[in-house]
Amino acid sequence: MEQPSLNRTEQLQEQLKIVKAESPWRIAIRRFAKNRLALIGLIILFIMAIICAFGPLFSPYELNQTNIKDKNLAPNAQYWLGTDKLGRDVLLRVMLAGRISLTVGLVATAISVVIGATLGAVAGFYRRFADTIIMRIADIFLALPTLPILITLGAILSDLKIEPSKRIYFLMLIIGILGWVGLARLVRSQILTLREQEFMQATEALGLRDSRKIFRHLLPNTVPIIIVSATLGVAGAILTESALSFLGLGVVPPTPSWGNMINAANNLIDFRKRPWIWIPPGVCILVTVTAINLIGDGLRDALDPKMKSR
Repeated sequence: MEQPSLNRTEQLQEQLKIVKAESPWRIAIRRFAKNRLALIGLIILFIMAIICAFGPLFSPYELNQTNIKDKNLAPNAQYWLGTDKLGRDVLLRVMLAGRISLTVGLVATAISVVIGATLGAVAGFYRRFADTIIMRIADIFLALPTLPILITLGAILSDLKIEPSKRIYFLMLIIGILGWVGLARLVRSQILTLREQEFMQATEALGLRDSRKIFRHLLPNTVPIIIVSATLGVAGAILTESALSFLGLGVVPPTPSWGNMINAANNLIDFRKRPWIWIPPGVCILVTVTAINLIGDGLRDALDPKMKSR
């Protein structure tokens, strides 16, 4: 008489296990939490963001406050990272430059994600003519030498004498427009696979519009790839902005960025005798990009559906 009740109990336990089964996102978070390098990168990036966002609020100096009698001072108790040739506090400028560089990286990546994900989804869903046109455009963008184009566009912005505050927006837009191709190809390949699965046959039977199929059913299933690509794209955008600013074609003074702060040491005397001018922004670029790449690698491993649970 007890055997049926035991079987019933076992069945209920099995059902509870199924109900309590971990969601894919929870499994991904658990995998990410086990990746020590990724966690270190996340902590470093969080600290950098907090310092850049709130650090300037506690500084006793202003962005463009100059003090010629204190110019080119080495780090000391008053100026923790020294001063530049105009007597401006290097620490304050590094923190404010971090705001600019991180903002450019995030916004430029957001633009490339929107363009790349949309075009990739359209190409993968409609195939044939739309796919051919979009992929040939992508091939053209891939064939273009990105850095020379950015340098040319930066020179054009300089000739047009666009204000430094507005120039940042053009810079983010240009970097974003030129960076969508890789993500578009990844999303397209995923959509080509997803559109043949059973849930898409159900959407056909329900008579849903194409836009609903793409944006409500297909694109959400490509979120893991988009997250990984976007994370790594932020690092690339920061490096691109820094390179252009170093060349004087990106963010221009008096607006600080890590790139144009390194460019301040553009002569041998400053390079050799005043390392506090260019080493702090250089270290910030190195640490930030490394942290973002560690996070990207951790997300890639955590969101990979083929990876077994550890």
